[in-house]
Amino acid sequence: MGNAASSSTPADGAAAAQGPAMRVLVYSDKADTREQVRLAVGRRPAADVPQVEFVECATAAAALKRLDDGGVDVCVFDGEAAPTGGMGLCRQAKDEIYRCPPVLLLIGRRDDGWLATWSRADKVVSHPIDPVALAESLAELMRGRSAGLAAAQGRR
Repeated sequence: MGNAASSSTPADGAAAAQGPAMRVLVYSDKADTREQVRLAVGRRPAADVPQVEFVECATAAAALKRLDDGGVDVCVFDGEAAPTGGMGLCRQAKDEIYRCPPVLLLIGRRDDGWLATWSRADKVVSHPIDPVALAESLAELMRGRSAGLAAAQGRR
């Protein structure tokens, strides 16, 4: 799959009621990890959030470019990615991307939580990926992002 690829899920009546799909950027150098995230989340991580459109990036440069281009609602970064780990990428994105979307960080060990705090990740889930924990955490970030976007629209 190259550096960046998109896959979207088909819309249905329930999704229309939830609004447009939310774009989730998944960064990992491992195609298997990106697939695990897609499978854990499915079409939508919870019934009360919109469907998900995945944007996959295998390199940090591709992820930063995609974030800089805009249109990403939430990110999932692999803290175990190489050569650029998701923790460093998260910190860089939070420093460099204007209104950086919330980031869910996948960490190798629960003891790496302090590094996730340093990276300024919004949520953390540890490897191996627990589909329920990942979906719940992502749904929470999506709810927060939706509320923030709605509030920003209201201020205009």
